[in-house]
Formats: sequence, structure tokens, C-alpha cells
Amino acid sequence: MKKFQNLVDKLYKYLVAAIIVIIPLYPKFPFIRIPGTYVSIRFEDFLLATTALFVFVKLIPNIKKLFINKISRSMLLFLLIGFVSLVSGILITKTVVPSIGVLHLLRRLEYFVPFFAVLAFYPAERSKNLEFYIKTLMIVVFLAFFYGLGQKYFDFPVIITQDSESAKGIALKWIPGSQITSTFAGHYDLASFMVLVLPIFIGLFFAVKDKASKIFLALVSFSGFWLLILTGSRISFFSYLLAICVSLFLMKKTKAVILVVVISLVMSGFSASLSARYKNLINVLIERIKNVKIVEAKPLTLEVYAESVKTETTRPVVEPTPTPVPILEDRSTSIRLNIEWPRAVRSFLKNPFLGTGYSSIGLATDNDYLRLLAEVGGLGFFCFSLIIVRILIVFASALPLPAKLSSVNLGFVAGTIGGLFGTLFNAVFIDVFEASKFAITFWLIIGLAVFLVKDTINEYTA
Repeated sequence: MKKFQNLVDKLYKYLVAAIIVIIPLYPKFPFIRIPGTYVSIRFEDFLLATTALFVFVKLIPNIKKLFINKISRSMLLFLLIGFVSLVSGILITKTVVPSIGVLHLLRRLEYFVPFFAVLAFYPAERSKNLEFYIKTLMIVVFLAFFYGLGQKYFDFPVIITQDSESAKGIALKWIPGSQITSTFAGHYDLASFMVLVLPIFIGLFFAVKDKASKIFLALVSFSGFWLLILTGSRISFFSYLLAICVSLFLMKKTKAVILVVVISLVMSGFSASLSARYKNLINVLIERIKNVKIVEAKPLTLEVYAESVKTETTRPVVEPTPTPVPILEDRSTSIRLNIEWPRAVRSFLKNPFLGTGYSSIGLATDNDYLRLLAEVGGLGFFCFSLIIVRILIVFASALPLPAKLSSVNLGFVAGTIGGLFGTLFNAVFIDVFEASKFAITFWLIIGLAVFLVKDTINEYTA
């Protein structure tokens, strides 16, 4: 067992690198189809299962480490509530198909595996491999950028999972005017990924002094930004701006905030899709404001008028049918407000404490907080909020960042905090924590940043 553990320690670095590379870049081809749903078991699931095995072997001698760490303890509590909610959904509200519900629960566990991996192996590696991981992530964004170019100009195949037919692994072709998805399962997934990683690269650009590194960081930042604006995601673009502002303010780069925001706004004008969607939203808002009528209240009078009525037999006058007035609306907003969000609220009201169980409200809610309330109820929402709060407490312990961190560590942690805030805002309109390519990478990066901070301020408990 000891020899196997030594081998696991040596392979850990490359296993993390494999997660960084394969999760975002490998298309979502189905490996094993699940009857009754278009969610399939894929290659990434085997990679995460292997990682979980490594984590289990590493934690066997010191399993209490899982319960000592407050964040991992909150994650385990969240998974426990999810399990209880699933049982409730099967037996009480009867809103869950057992086999599908169990798979959804396992998927939530799978997303946390990278964080547990960092928890298990961090004492051995500390932050010595951080630059290696960042360089690997840069290569990933470059490759995603080139694949996105290939989709737009050279007919590279598009593999998405946004409907039952596409989820079968059918290779589609990019149509002019549609969004770029690159290697991701949908344009929202790609946009959310960029909201997470771009603040890291831009933060590193202002943190490191090496000119060659700055050039590469600038190139990868522009590549990722091009992908972001070509997704046409309005909320993700705003979340990106929020994330950048948070990151650079934490680094005390006030002038850089203005520079980056101005450049981002100017470059966003080159995306016809993003500009058109913002224009449509503005037009809808203006039209709604114009249609608001102010009615002046008049005093009520009680007067009765009577007159004789002469009855005449006349032919009814047929009025021409008026031409319907076209309704100006924002389609994605209307779907959220009229279909997805009310459905989630109804599910929450069925069982406010435990919700109606995983998979009970379909695959799209476009609001991760309402999805939490609907599927795992108030208790699950509280546990997930506890995870985020404890992460923020760790990051707050490192403030002010420039006084306790420097160079690569400063840029990475500041960028991660910014990406976290951008992600939390993005989750108001997108199911970001349900998208596997994003969620797996998110918890890995959060884990690396959390334990880097703990190590830096000497609060890590081995």
C-alpha cells in the first residue's frame, strides 16, 4: 500500500493536469447512454472516478482530514442533504425517477472530487506546481480559441448537448449568426468558463514582471475574450467585467481597471451577436416604459341618466379584423420569467425544506439559486451558501492581498476571487454549477487558491 501511495503522489501532478486539459477540451461524446434521459456517461466520468480512487487511497491513513477542513465538511453536509432530498423526492413527493435521480446526485459528488484531491495532496506539493497548472490552463484556452476559429471559418464540427438529438454526439456545423461553442457543450458553458479564467490571466499580467510572460498572458487573454464575446452571452460579459474589477481592485491596480474595462467595451463592439442582443434588450425595456400608462384618478359621481330607446332592426356592421401588433420581447428573458423560474418556485413550494429532489425540474432553470431551492430546498440552499461563505472567509483572511502575496501567487488568488464573484453573479441567469466542464474546473481552481492562501498565512492543518 505504501508503494502505491508513493506512486499516487508522483502521478498527482499529471492527473490534475489531465483534468485541466481533458475536461474543457474533450467533446461531450456519449460513452454509455442512460435510458430515459439524454445525459450520458462520458470519458470525463472515468477520469474523475480515477481521481476519486487516488483521493481515497491518499486519505485512508488520515480520513479525519475531510472533517477537519470546514469547507470540505460543508460539502459533505451539502451532499448528505442532497441524498435526503432525493429520498424524499422518490418516496414522498414522488417527483424523481430513482435511477436518474441517483445519477444526478453522483454527478454533484463528481464535481467536488477535484477540490477533495487538492485537500488530499496539497501538503505534499504545496504551491510548487502552480505555475505548471497555469501554463497548462493557458494552453487549454489557446486550443479552445483555435478550435473556435475552426468552427467559424473552417467548418470544424460542433458538439453540443442542448437538446436530446444533439446530446447523442451528432457533429453539427456552425451557422453564420449563431454563437461559438468551441469544445464546450453550449455557448453559456464556454462563456462561464471564460468568466472564471480570464480574471486569472489578466491578474497575472499585472502581477508578473517578466516581459515574455506578459506577452503570452496578453495573447491568451485576448484569445479568451474573443471566445467570450462570440458566445453572445450578455450576462457573462457583464459578469466578466465584474470579475475583472474585483480582481484588479484587490491587487490595488485602480488605473488598470479603467484600462481593461475600456478595452473590453471597445472590443465587444466587434461582436455583432452580442451587440444585437444588448440592443434588443434595450429596445424591449424602452418599449415597456413607453407602454406604462399613468391614469389620473377622478372623483366618483353617482348620477343616473335615463332616456327612451327606440328599437330598430338594422344589419350588424362587420368590423375588419385589425392586424395584430407585433409583440417586442426578449426571448431568453421571457422563457426565464414565464416558464423556468415559476416552475422552480412551484417545486420549492411543494417541499420548502428538502425540495423535490435532483432531476425533478429538468435540465434547465437558468438560475442556479432557484434550482437549488427547487431541488434540495432551503436546507440544501443553506449548505451550499455555507460552502461559499467559508471559501470567502479564507480569502478574506489574506486581505490585503499585496501585503501577503506576490507575483504569480498574487495574480492567481486575486483572479480566482474575481472569477468567484463573477460566477456567483452569472449563476443568477445561468445554471453554471450544473455544467460539468465548468463546475469541475471551478472546484479545482477554487481548491488550489484556497489551500494556497491557507499555506501562505500558516493556517493549513496537515
